[in-house]
Amino acid sequence: MEGPPLRTACFDEHVACGGNMVDFHGFELPIWYSSISEEHLATRSTAGLFDVSHMGFFRFSGEGVCLWLEGISTQQVSNISVGRCAYTHFLDEEGSIIDDMIFSVTDEQSVINSGCGESQNPSEIAILGVPNASMIQTMFNWFNKHLPEDGSITVDDLSDTTSILALQGPASPEILAEVLGNDNVVGRFKGQAIAVNDNGISGWIQGTGYTGERGFEIFIANEIAPLLWRLLLEKGSVHGLVPVGLGARDTLRLEKGYLLSGQDFLWPPLGEAEGGLPSDFLDRDSWQTNLPFGLGLEHQFVGRSRVMESKQNPESELWWGLRYLTKGPLPRPGKAVARMGEEVPSPDEADIIGWVTSGAPSPSLDNCGIAMAYLTGVDEGDKVAVVASQRKCIPAIVVRPPFF
Repeated sequence: MEGPPLRTACFDEHVACGGNMVDFHGFELPIWYSSISEEHLATRSTAGLFDVSHMGFFRFSGEGVCLWLEGISTQQVSNISVGRCAYTHFLDEEGSIIDDMIFSVTDEQSVINSGCGESQNPSEIAILGVPNASMIQTMFNWFNKHLPEDGSITVDDLSDTTSILALQGPASPEILAEVLGNDNVVGRFKGQAIAVNDNGISGWIQGTGYTGERGFEIFIANEIAPLLWRLLLEKGSVHGLVPVGLGARDTLRLEKGYLLSGQDFLWPPLGEAEGGLPSDFLDRDSWQTNLPFGLGLEHQFVGRSRVMESKQNPESELWWGLRYLTKGPLPRPGKAVARMGEEVPSPDEADIIGWVTSGAPSPSLDNCGIAMAYLTGVDEGDKVAVVASQRKCIPAIVVRPPFF
């Protein structure tokens, strides 16, 4: 992105909280306030507050919108009931993952009640979706490319006018109730327009997040975001709530085994893999991501043929978790993974079976090295070796996330 990075509506709040600001996908956001480890552990034990307003926000509406979205997504959208959220991939015609997205199926009146505005193409059912920050324009173009020619479906990009705050952690329901009232403490993967509350906050809320903890993502107009940020921190401080930056957001999602767009998969037209990975290594389909959710093979969708080929191929590389068995150089992205015999191999004798895409010390596991990697010929419980440096391989065990 050319020019200086954009600032979210809560920029001044981050500065006031001591945020260490960095340029992230064209947005000036905090990487940490106190430390990555402290913020990570606070989210796991009490609660953390995140500004994720760099993420996108789309509204899909029109007659037949569920079946239309189902035809271009790996999720069987027509099976998702009103008031529920779900996860999906979007693939191109060759089966490569373009992006992933959390979406919520709702009704048009709820969207109107949330303040997200009336659609130009209203229908009884409406869908709200959250594309990744760097993929907003790419996905908006992709959706429009696949709209029915009769104009029956409309996609509206609400990203520029919407802020998103994520309240995550075991104490988040109690904190939310004190700020927005019990009527807005929605269940896991449920969504609704924010109900009337004492603070006059309107918008959309859903029981989702990127940490694996109980939590909420709150979508509000930009002008409301600083007030809500302050209210949550004020009421939540007695419960241990802290502001959390991008650093802990990454380690939290890694511990739960969540994909990161652009790092764990990359659509080929956007470029080639970096950091020592083979050039086409991140060109992946949904079967290869080895996730227990978001993929329904009972319906037809764009890119399904490649997914079925990967499913039927016993040599398909699959995305697995790795947990170090000893201390050593950390499993950073781009590190090779080798077969493990009775002894740990030396780097120059390593039989490479895959590469690390995400890796870091795990604050929840006493900083044990953990990683995600695409591997071939392994199963849960197998031992492998991470080629962590030119001099040393570190033994690790193959696990199915989450890591704890």
